[in-house]
Amino acid sequence: MARDFADKSAARQWVWDRLVAEGEARFPFPPHGRIPNFAGAEVAAARLFNIEPWKSATAIKVNPDSPQRPLRAEALRRGITVFVPTPRLRGAFKKLDPRRIPPDRINEAASLSRGDRWSEEVALVDMPWLDAIVCGSVAVTRDGRRCGKGEGYSDLEFAILRELGHPPMPVATTVHDLQVVASVPRDPTDQPLSVIATPTHAIRIKCPSVAPTGIDWTRLSPEDLEEMPILAELKRMTTSNA
Repeated sequence: MARDFADKSAARQWVWDRLVAEGEARFPFPPHGRIPNFAGAEVAAARLFNIEPWKSATAIKVNPDSPQRPLRAEALRRGITVFVPTPRLRGAFKKLDPRRIPPDRINEAASLSRGDRWSEEVALVDMPWLDAIVCGSVAVTRDGRRCGKGEGYSDLEFAILRELGHPPMPVATTVHDLQVVASVPRDPTDQPLSVIATPTHAIRIKCPSVAPTGIDWTRLSPEDLEEMPILAELKRMTTSNA
């Protein structure tokens, strides 16, 4: 039976422990402190591409974590341009153009450690409209709530696009069935899920929560802006346009 959690940290710990206990965690180990890789990630990725708008997408954003590597590779095989945020938002987004990647190098291009050879950095002002987003998750609920590993990068990536004027985009995640819990708290800055794809089934959220309209700058410290220059750049852009 799915568990209810009053705080996200408890949900994360439970999911990480269960994936290990059930033998469903995959490299890198341990899963704790990460967006956990899981058995069946390839199947979950293929399942998502049977659902619109991912099925007919031409450009999507996908997180750089290990469990979504099969999804990045599948997107490239389908001719979809993939935008990947720099880990920990230390830089801008990276563009993987399937037209520039030989078929026998797609798995390499989809990896975090070797993908730089095939990617090009895209300035914030040059980010195109996207059809959809895929994010990594630690725990999710059937009504579209999610929690990541606790650092907020995925939600910030969504907020950056909204701050740039992009319309709300459908957000999906791929997870193991053990990562689906009954409830977790929701914060106003959380990006809402539209689809959850697991190795066994897909969950379509009929009424996702209201999407954030941009960045809540009051939550960011000067240290955050220093550690994530992309945010400092965006703040300068929005201030100069005000």
